[in-house]
Amino acid sequence: MSDLTVIPVSDRADRKRFLTFPWQLYRDDPNWVPPLRRNQEELVGYRRHPFYERNECQTFLAMRGGDVCGRIAAIVNHGHLERYKDERGFFGFFECVEDPRVAAALFDAARQWLADRGLKSVRGPLNPSLSYEVGTLVEGFDSPPTFMMTYNPPYYPRLIEGCGFRKVQDLYAYWGSVEMLPAIQARYQRNSDQILERLGVHLRPLDRSHFIEDVERFLDVFNRSLSNTWGFVPMTPAEVRHAAEGLRHLIVPELALGAEIDGQMAGAVLCLPDYNPRIKRIDGRLFPFGALRLLYAKRRIPRLRILSANVLPEYQLLGVGLVLLSGLVPKAIDWGVREAEFSWILESNALSRGSLEKGGAKRYKTYRIYDLD
Repeated sequence: MSDLTVIPVSDRADRKRFLTFPWQLYRDDPNWVPPLRRNQEELVGYRRHPFYERNECQTFLAMRGGDVCGRIAAIVNHGHLERYKDERGFFGFFECVEDPRVAAALFDAARQWLADRGLKSVRGPLNPSLSYEVGTLVEGFDSPPTFMMTYNPPYYPRLIEGCGFRKVQDLYAYWGSVEMLPAIQARYQRNSDQILERLGVHLRPLDRSHFIEDVERFLDVFNRSLSNTWGFVPMTPAEVRHAAEGLRHLIVPELALGAEIDGQMAGAVLCLPDYNPRIKRIDGRLFPFGALRLLYAKRRIPRLRILSANVLPEYQLLGVGLVLLSGLVPKAIDWGVREAEFSWILESNALSRGSLEKGGAKRYKTYRIYDLD
């Protein structure tokens, strides 16, 4: 093992090896879905991304015999440090062969880089924060991930825990089929109608004529509603704008609903078709023609991911979330959705978990965030 080395990524050739290593690692795994290549470059800081206007990241490669056998990123999130004051750094974008020595070498390099910046503990994986892709899959390896959710081999939890990391929070993905919707609608429609009338809630889809501005309003609700959520750091205005631009062609306006009270946005639900099967077919390449193949005939995509259903704190106990989901049901049926994933839901979010389980949704995947203190 004397030929095992971990090197910081320092030039264009290293960056290419870092980005392409997953294609080598997962080449025989039918459930793996490649990332959108340009998006991955941005999220690790190889292209401009507003997350890195105030934060730092150093990527590392594990090399053996001239070949890449692992990768990791060490991340300093200054927004987190200002908010929580816990001297905590983060790791993300972890990929590794099934070898504990390689994993240990990668984590040692990331920990040392963070320690050199005064950070005493490590959390992850966050790619690169809770507002993006997070967690190690620990349950539900028998099916591919949905859009913007992570995937990894079953041995990853063993590698991470073998390096001293311990679970700090689980995140759940719930599954539901269209056959469940009429019963759910019948069960909750009366309560939803009463809340609509009592609060004067106005439900509306995204405004096509002011699309980017409206997406920003939806994301602002996301930011503000999660202000007291475990580990959350609000996106900066620049991140919100960047996310809105990135979602411009992916969002289906009919499947994004806002709830307004007295002319102010009180809650929003945001759904996306599961583009992952198409991303796999284009191998993560949007150019020259991948984007057309990704976005063509969205109604033919039978699976939906409900990635956020958020209500501002002052309205969270008034039933606005129920109104939003009840309003979404007929639109999802009309769109032709056959199944949906609700993800992700924090283990500590008992209210959301209970609502989904009462509605018949099945928990079918678990993702884990680890701490090393």
